[in-house]
Amino acid sequence: MKLPHQIDRMMTALLEAGHRATLEQLPGLMAEHAPQAGLDEVLIYLADLQQSTLRRLLSPGAGPEPDDPPAELRIDSTYGGRAFREMRILHKPGESGVDRWWAPLMNGAERLGVLCVHARIPHEEAERAIRRLASLLALIICSRRSYSDIYPRLVRSRSMNVAAEMLWHLMPPLTFSDAEVTISGVMEPAYEIGGDAFDYAMAENRVHLSIFDAMGHDLAAGLAANLAMTACRNHRREGMDLAGNSEAIEALLLAEFGDSARYLTAILADFDLRTGLLTWVNRGHHPPVLIRGGRWVSTLECPPAHPLGFGLELPVTTCHEQLEPGDRLLLYTDGIIEAGGREGEEFGTGRFVDFIIRHSTARLPVPETLRRLIKDILAYHDGRLHDDATVLLFEWHGPRQR
Repeated sequence: MKLPHQIDRMMTALLEAGHRATLEQLPGLMAEHAPQAGLDEVLIYLADLQQSTLRRLLSPGAGPEPDDPPAELRIDSTYGGRAFREMRILHKPGESGVDRWWAPLMNGAERLGVLCVHARIPHEEAERAIRRLASLLALIICSRRSYSDIYPRLVRSRSMNVAAEMLWHLMPPLTFSDAEVTISGVMEPAYEIGGDAFDYAMAENRVHLSIFDAMGHDLAAGLAANLAMTACRNHRREGMDLAGNSEAIEALLLAEFGDSARYLTAILADFDLRTGLLTWVNRGHHPPVLIRGGRWVSTLECPPAHPLGFGLELPVTTCHEQLEPGDRLLLYTDGIIEAGGREGEEFGTGRFVDFIIRHSTARLPVPETLRRLIKDILAYHDGRLHDDATVLLFEWHGPRQR
């Protein structure tokens, strides 16, 4: 049988078996079906929550053997980590005609991990097969992880508090990209996140963006952030405008928390993909930052209304800004810029924006830029943040022909 047909048979068998497989059964399926297409060994590595380590997914009951491949790979210092960082397939020629390939596992633009593949077939055929295999496995992993306890156990490095468990469960994927936009977010401290949250959604010609920062760093703050984000989704799906949505969120917070002084700040924004017009309201939050042409253009000022939960009934102003193709918009919470380093000096808005600009100039993928940003901020604060730090980055590539 010719090689292309063998590869097609492998993909068909995996697709059919994948409908019934659990996450931890995927390594066994690889061992069963990949060799028929000349892929002698396929190892699945998934990125941990903070995207510092790649961890190998093992079959049920499988334990490490002395000659086994490593169970963990550092993202910043290994070949597999490089494939993850650069989001591209890498090839290392091997002995006896068996080559090693590293391929990123991608759900759209969201990075899940990497595949390590030993192949004994021609270079061109191997790359084509591995690319298809990585795409199929990424889809299967995403369809299984939402009801798998194996997945969160594998990608966590330590215990997670209940507030963080709630927030991560509701978060959209950390990265989304299509022909018109790229959206990417990060949140730290990943295992103790309290009151930060972000959201985005697509609907026809409109993109919704929002970010929330609840007072405090405890379970109550997590409840407030969860309630606000979920209410925001509900109201916009009912057709509410931004100002009305923010007022409805506040009414719900007051009804649930009463006089407990549980409040939060927020930015709610809509972006029109046809015209490039950004519309937003500011509920006591840091204003968005606009980056254009590789430089910090402006901070988008809008008369802020009071934070959600105060019940002051002050007017909510809706503001507008015309964006240009290539523009990047930054929404962030105060934990990014306010907490001090060893000498008590804040990280600061200038340092934050300069970091994004420098790494954008280096043409790094947007999610890799944010991964390095959080790593840099954690290092600046000796590895421990005293407040939640969240960034949501939106880039408009320009309108497409529809």
